Amino acid sequence: MTPAAPTRRQALGRLGGLAAAALAPTAPTAFAQAPYPSKPITLVMPFPAGGSFDPIFRALTDAAARDLGQPIVLMPRPGAGGVTAPAGVATMSEADGYTLTLMHNSVIRAPLVQKVAFDPLRDFTYLGNLFGLTTAVAVAADAPWKTLADLLADAKKRPGEISYGTVGAISVNRIMAERLARSVGTRFNMIPFKGGGEAWTSLIGRQLDVYGDPGFGPQAKGGKVRLLASFTDRRLARFPDVPTVRELGHDFVIESPVGLVAPKGLDAKVVARLAAAFQKAAKDPAYLAQLEAFDMQPQIGTPEAHAAYARAQFEREHKLLAEIGFKPE
Repeated sequence: MTPAAPTRRQALGRLGGLAAAALAPTAPTAFAQAPYPSKPITLVMPFPAGGSFDPIFRALTDAAARDLGQPIVLMPRPGAGGVTAPAGVATMSEADGYTLTLMHNSVIRAPLVQKVAFDPLRDFTYLGNLFGLTTAVAVAADAPWKTLADLLADAKKRPGEISYGTVGAISVNRIMAERLARSVGTRFNMIPFKGGGEAWTSLIGRQLDVYGDPGFGPQAKGGKVRLLASFTDRRLARFPDVPTVRELGHDFVIESPVGLVAPKGLDAKVVARLAAAFQKAAKDPAYLAQLEAFDMQPQIGTPEAHAAYARAQFEREHKLLAEIGFKPE
């Protein structure tokens, strides 16, 4: 049976439906063009909760969130000495400004010492440097070593017996500890930890002999650990009696900045918005108080300067690793 021809009312109804369908795409398009940010931002943290980065970045992101008008959620994703989180962000297929992570020298160094699925110079959008890590050689308050010379002399008598904790097999602190031991003809028993909280607990409890990563401020001020020397270019203002490794005759200084990155290809306007918000937040009193508490050094940098540092550091790392023949276990 031949279908009946549509009435005028039915025809107009169909035309109205087509018109509505044609207009429908405008709603998602308008939503996509909403000012950034229009939803919460996730900051993927490379280290476990409970370390020095937690209070520092909570203070920083609280200040940045006030400026951005959206919450910033900290999501721990520890592993591989702080490389797992940035590696995951580097391989994301889309950069929209809603997933960020931390950039530190271990990430820049990673391709030089192991097989990784990312290129630190090509697979990130650099957003700016924030602060520099400060490293010191620490032992428990009741440990037998009073000075760095005491520790190295004992290590020379007992090669490989004194345990030295670091976060990650390819961390600069691990590399410098290796160089320090080699400079006097000995070696430490290197013990990797997932994060600083676990390592400090082991040091204070005497399950670990020496620890050489940042975050020592509260432990030292609380009288739980003794600082033997710092890997800084000058003595720390809060610990004026602690000598530098360099002034004790070992020319080793650690420069280890921490900044923010996003996946590659992030829109320039979003980059500028994030950079401005975090540069402003990096001057917040609550954040600066946390940096001081953990003896970190403010080092605010632009996205361009941050990317330039990464390129230069990659070359420096390549030369350093070649010089010492370093290979992770």
